[in-house]
Amino acid sequence: MSVNVIFGSDGGATKAVASKIAKKLSGKAIDIKDATTADFESPSLLILGSPTYGNGTLQTDWEDNIEKLTSANLAGKKVGIFGTGDQEGYPESFVDAIGILYDYVIDTGADVVGFTDTVGYNYSGSTAERDGKFVGLPLDQDTQSSKTDKRITDWISRLT
Repeated sequence: MSVNVIFGSDGGATKAVASKIAKKLSGKAIDIKDATTADFESPSLLILGSPTYGNGTLQTDWEDNIEKLTSANLAGKKVGIFGTGDQEGYPESFVDAIGILYDYVIDTGADVVGFTDTVGYNYSGSTAERDGKFVGLPLDQDTQSSKTDKRITDWISRLT
């Protein structure tokens, strides 16, 4: 199985998670700034990752390069989404970037995999929550970093 993990990151936390996920899946981590349409279309499993900024915005590099995602032919492709956020500092917009990417991915006709139960998270609102589950993997490297490795391992098992 070929895997590309395409991410945006400024402070490095999301890049570190993307690298960890890519390594566990023998895949390739690619910064969205360097990604091509082929990087979205070619793998059998595509994983997207972004931090959430401020009160619920997508990371700047994703915003500047979103057409790479929206112009890709992803019909029927398996796509997993992960995001980093701070549930204590921004409880009303925790990992909103996952929800933003999810909406873009759904519009491409892709099949999103890897929904995550909301149990164990402490937040008040998130556009990443749909029908009682997160539409991807939320990670809080600020207040729950000790849970990251287990969450990644559990999530990966639900992707294939």
